Amino acid sequence: MQLQFLGTGAGMPSKERNVTSIALKLLEEIGSVWLFDCGEGTQHQLLHSTIKPRKIDKIFITHMHGDHIFGLPGFLSSRSFLGGETPLTIYGPAEVEAFVEAAIALSTTHLTYPVHFVEVSEGIVFEDQHFTVTAKPLQHVVPCFGYRIEQKDLPGQLLVERAKAFGVPPGPLYRDLKNGIDITLEDGTVVPSKDVLSPPQKGFTVTILGDTKFCAASIDLAREADIIVHEATFDHTTTDLAANYGHSTNIEAATVAKEARAKNLIMTHISARFVGADVDKLVSQARTVFPATYVAQDLRLFEWKKEQLLVVDR
Repeated sequence: MQLQFLGTGAGMPSKERNVTSIALKLLEEIGSVWLFDCGEGTQHQLLHSTIKPRKIDKIFITHMHGDHIFGLPGFLSSRSFLGGETPLTIYGPAEVEAFVEAAIALSTTHLTYPVHFVEVSEGIVFEDQHFTVTAKPLQHVVPCFGYRIEQKDLPGQLLVERAKAFGVPPGPLYRDLKNGIDITLEDGTVVPSKDVLSPPQKGFTVTILGDTKFCAASIDLAREADIIVHEATFDHTTTDLAANYGHSTNIEAATVAKEARAKNLIMTHISARFVGADVDKLVSQARTVFPATYVAQDLRLFEWKKEQLLVVDR
């Protein structure tokens, strides 16, 4: 699993940062990419990545502020021009459907694929055999959601020597056992898959929060997560200002991670007032509360591998 930040700024684009969009790359797991928010210019940022728009089949919108949604019409249109034919689902507040449909209709845009809309409310908003996505309302100046993405436990590794001891011949039966399917040998012997697999491997958990001031819902969504993505629009000297605008400071983001007993924190949605050394200060201050803190930069890639978070330079 990889997280690539397509935009990491707050409110409006700056020379250093585009507005919010985060790509959750699940190519190894399910061959898909999920977007979280789609600020203006997201399709331009994709041009500087390896992400193919047709691989994006889900977009989760946190709230209706322009810096989180203005890129939707352009992205949806370009996905058609680039040969996208598979369905795409947009999850978010009820208003997102009206916004997208109006933009598509008024611009006479023709899409070559169906777009489905799911209105988000508190609870599970998506679940299949691989993942569960849960949403909770946060505390911003407009209705806003955070999302918790949980990968379901993976089957254990096939213990080949144990399978051989049961008399299982190499071939397709090994694949069935590895996929958790019990098999029956030619002599009638039933081989339960659990008897030839190592214990299940725990899946990862990623929490991606929309704009919010410090609140209990953020901690609930981030409980023991492997990675939290939390806004840090302001620094600790402007706590009251942050709360008035429904935003968080770097210290508050770190406090959420600490109280949630998470493993890693990535701060994003950074105000344009912080550049250069000021960004380094945001990180160093946050690390006094939560040591495993990182800051997102546009196009920066983070990889979750063997239960470790790796920062991959673009």
